[in-house]
Amino acid sequence: MRILAIDIGTGTQDILLFDTSTEVENCLQMIMPSPTVLVARQIRDATARGQDVLLTGTIMGGGPSNWAADDHLRAGRRVYATPSAAKTFNDDLAEVSQSGVQVVSDDEAAQLRDARRIDMRDVDLDALRRAFVAFGVDLQFDALAVAVFDHGNAPPGYSDRLFRFEFLAERLKQFNSPAAFAFMHDEIPPRLTRMQAVADSLGDHTGSPLLVMDTAPAAVLGALEDDRVRTHRDALIANVGNFHTLAFRLSDGAITGVFEHHTGELKPEQLENFLERLMDGTLTHDAVFNSKGHGALLFDHRAQPLDFLAIVGPRRGMLLRSRYRPYFATPYGDMMLAGCYGLVRAYAKLNPGAADEIGRALDSAREMV
Repeated sequence: MRILAIDIGTGTQDILLFDTSTEVENCLQMIMPSPTVLVARQIRDATARGQDVLLTGTIMGGGPSNWAADDHLRAGRRVYATPSAAKTFNDDLAEVSQSGVQVVSDDEAAQLRDARRIDMRDVDLDALRRAFVAFGVDLQFDALAVAVFDHGNAPPGYSDRLFRFEFLAERLKQFNSPAAFAFMHDEIPPRLTRMQAVADSLGDHTGSPLLVMDTAPAAVLGALEDDRVRTHRDALIANVGNFHTLAFRLSDGAITGVFEHHTGELKPEQLENFLERLMDGTLTHDAVFNSKGHGALLFDHRAQPLDFLAIVGPRRGMLLRSRYRPYFATPYGDMMLAGCYGLVRAYAKLNPGAADEIGRALDSAREMV
């Protein structure tokens, strides 16, 4: 069985062609610029050439593309966007218009002959196929698994941060696992508009089952594949991403606490403090939310020693000199693929018919160590 796992972050998209018929170490992989970085490069090239831009396509990751669009406007150039593409910047199109982006209908977009067209989407299967073909590989797969970060479509005037964290809490109360944030194509909650956009943009092009998952829990689920992490039933596991930090407290293997924050708003000492308070049972939602984070939730307020802290994510270096001496998890030898391995494990959890085959392939890697 082949699963194409794509973990889409702010800086990179991490790609794993997981194949149960070969050793995990020999599965093909790529670490490439993220789609939003690629869009940002196109916008900045248009800025340098003095061109207006027209953004088409659908909702995708923001960050770099948003900053490039802002700089383009400041340079005196126009940014047009169709409604679905414009929602990359804000679900409220009135807010998008106020920022200077001109939201146009598809018919109006078709009349903009002089603007440079830039397609907005998180997954470009054609580009991936061309990359694999360049090395003589026909990109065939039995399932597709994609991770993206999704704030959700908050009601007007409602905090995006609070809206997202309320969903995290709701899911964990129902399903006590990082896999609670993975969904098959026909089960994506309506509020998760970016995940739905991924599914809609792929349409029937894959001809294979599609799973979508939130990036931060995917990385934590992948960290649990690390042999050293697996031996600890009581632990703290954190994904320190480029934009967001998510930490789960595990007690006897069950999630008993969680918090999420914006990585850019955290100093190393502050992050250490939040982790310590999560473990000793004193971390409050207000402490995280009022410091520009998403929130915190404890299912069990009993203190737990911070004896084992596992870290994944591109910003893990923030805790390099932590007094808690964190372990930098490397599932199957590669930290950058933690999210991809989390996607593979989530697919097994949501598809019992494939679970044994996937499990045997993953476990065989441990037998070789």
